[in-house]
Amino acid sequence: MATTRILEWCGRFYIVLLLGFLYLPIIIMAAMSFNASPFYQLPFEWTTDWYASLWQNDQLIAATWNSIEIAVITTLISTVLGSMASLALYRYEFRGKKFLQALLFPPIAIPWLITGTAMLIFFFGVGIGRGLIAILLGHVALALPYVIVVVSARLQTFAPELEEAARSLGANQWQVTMRVTLPWIMPGVIAGGLFAFAVSFDQFVVSYFLSTPGQTTLPVEIYAAIRKGFTPEINAVSTIIIVVSMALMLLTARFFKFGGEK
Repeated sequence: MATTRILEWCGRFYIVLLLGFLYLPIIIMAAMSFNASPFYQLPFEWTTDWYASLWQNDQLIAATWNSIEIAVITTLISTVLGSMASLALYRYEFRGKKFLQALLFPPIAIPWLITGTAMLIFFFGVGIGRGLIAILLGHVALALPYVIVVVSARLQTFAPELEEAARSLGANQWQVTMRVTLPWIMPGVIAGGLFAFAVSFDQFVVSYFLSTPGQTTLPVEIYAAIRKGFTPEINAVSTIIIVVSMALMLLTARFFKFGGEK
């Protein structure tokens, strides 16, 4: 009995340490975005000047909007294409199917440094070069395997008899997909879309290789700002992003239960 209690308290202590390790740096960063001292000096003096300065930093704001636009477009493209590919891999048998499924995992496992270098060489070879279009194409290529893997995993729980029953009642293939299959896999589609957005918005290596001066994303701009000298404006924009991201996650969790019920 005493051993069980000790193990229970050790488990709780480990969870507290783990959560502290994950969230304490974020809490400190958010708190320092409201500190008047640019050098994080104590005692703490409350101010919102860094948020006011943020809106006057044109480079940081432009990079933030670039990241949001690229991430949203990447999410839309990769979610649609990934869901369609998952349905095709689920419904049809064809030569090379296993090989195509195996090819989904190398882009996830290969270091992004190598992927970024390969994309840079390829885009220059085909005449695309560097810029926002190249970044968008690179992000879609990175996010697509995540969507296919997540949606395909959701499809493994789908009963084919439901589609057969819908066809026997007179539904065509489009109606079967939109009214039977899609509602069932929607939690997987949403999860895949969230993965795609996170992969795109947080992507640094590929964006660094493919960006040009004046056309950068937020991670690249933050890296450049840190090299010049860290400012609390970075804390401010990071705090805003974290708050918005957590709000979106809570809304998603509120309206979609990923067990399959809405």
